[in-house]
Amino acid sequence: MAADLGDEVVQLHSSRYRSPDALPEGVALVVGGGNTGFQIAAELVATREVHLSVGTRQMPLPQRLLGQDLFRYLEATGLMRKPVTSRIGQRMKDRETLIGSTPRRARRQGIQVRPRAVAAHDRNVRFADGAEVVVDAVVWATGFRLDHSLVELPVFDERGEVIHERGVTGVPGLYFLGLPWQHTRGSALLGWVKDDAKYIAERIGAFERSHAVPPASGARR
Repeated sequence: MAADLGDEVVQLHSSRYRSPDALPEGVALVVGGGNTGFQIAAELVATREVHLSVGTRQMPLPQRLLGQDLFRYLEATGLMRKPVTSRIGQRMKDRETLIGSTPRRARRQGIQVRPRAVAAHDRNVRFADGAEVVVDAVVWATGFRLDHSLVELPVFDERGEVIHERGVTGVPGLYFLGLPWQHTRGSALLGWVKDDAKYIAERIGAFERSHAVPPASGARR
């Protein structure tokens, strides 16, 4: 779809977005109904007309409850540390959540919430409900894909996902860190990745000790 837009339309992936100054004046379309899409749309709407295309609705959760950040509750209840192998972990891992944003709040901010974008031509973008919008800029907040192409070792399954146990692969000395749900909900979040880092550091230390070469007999210590 991006290739069908005219050259006069400025296009950015959300990874390259830094501020509204990166976009020209006029109508902006943000494509993607996740946390990033809602947050970028909320920042842009202060200075221009903004449309937000939401393909799949995510469950909204408030950022703060009773004056406390949501993650304080998730940590206190132990949900942040539930392993992916647990029953609740299996239920949570495939559910994306919208933290601190809702379509209703977006509309109150002045954002025009649209359904999934399905086609584009020149400056026109058409949505699933048949409506069209003429845009000057598009921010693609469509997420990211993991790229492990630099790893040429047999540690992937038929879907290209890493075969591991808490980041430890079957190849001696090869570890992964920061994968989504590597072990818990917090594995890919800055506040909790340290737990997996500590575990992997311990595994590396154990590996080094088990492969240490003993000193030769009679060698001076």
